Amino acid sequence: MTKEEYRSGFVSIIGRPNVGKSTFLNKVVGQKIAIMSDKPQTTRNKIQGVYTENEAQIIFIDTPGIHKPKHKLGDFMMKVAQNTLKEVDIVLFMVNVEEGFGRGDEFIIEKLKHTNTPVFLTLNKIDQVHPDQLLAIIEEYKLKHDFAEIVPISALQGNNIETLIGLIKKYLPEGPQYYPENQVTDHPERFIVTELIREKVLHLTREEVPHSIAVVMDAMERRDDGNTVYISATVIVERSSQKGIIIGKQGSMMKEIGKRARQDIEALLGSKVFLELWVKVQKDWRNKMAQLRDYGFREDEY
Repeated sequence: MTKEEYRSGFVSIIGRPNVGKSTFLNKVVGQKIAIMSDKPQTTRNKIQGVYTENEAQIIFIDTPGIHKPKHKLGDFMMKVAQNTLKEVDIVLFMVNVEEGFGRGDEFIIEKLKHTNTPVFLTLNKIDQVHPDQLLAIIEEYKLKHDFAEIVPISALQGNNIETLIGLIKKYLPEGPQYYPENQVTDHPERFIVTELIREKVLHLTREEVPHSIAVVMDAMERRDDGNTVYISATVIVERSSQKGIIIGKQGSMMKEIGKRARQDIEALLGSKVFLELWVKVQKDWRNKMAQLRDYGFREDEY
């Protein structure tokens, strides 16, 4: 393929909460850049993952799961997800085949009817259902929208990911290489580090601490020896009871969060990490625009 035929473009991954968008993104780029959780709505900002090979570069945009907002943070997340439809070359509408067609899918398809962008129906978690069930699910979705392509995948197992990548490349326009070959995301390391900490809080606290948390970076610097990165971060919660849960008995939960986060951060940075975590209560922060901006949720960037 000649240089003039190099293809590149932007692909938005949209879908209901918890359909596997972040798992797919991490699998494609081969590195954890989006946090994964079995709780809905873990992705709050649009996260760009970059897939590069000799003949093409695909910039994937992982968006918040589309849902009915319950607070200002929810409004922000919906604007992020819907705005990406206007700025991409392809939309991957991802569904969880275990859940079946639902009202959330209907809502998303109504949005998709107003775009001229090619939409791929991407049926995730096919390893969890019988092939006969899968055929019936495909037929049901076909009646709802005229999809450019329909691709069953397993983001976790990697099934059909290469097939999907091949189809995406066919639809991409000729274009430049936007990012260096070894770059996998457009987000700075500080953002990824705070996301990794937030992921550990979500995993370890389960239902006790829902999505009323944010993680703010206070400091991140290499120490004099050059081999150790010092990180100080604060976990923001909405209630004092949540603070107690995150700290745990004699600090046990905080230690475990720190231990697991440090392992992932060291893998990301390739350095030893000294991680110091704090917890702070900010009542009802998800409904306060000033605090949303302070914690990185800036509407004007989207």
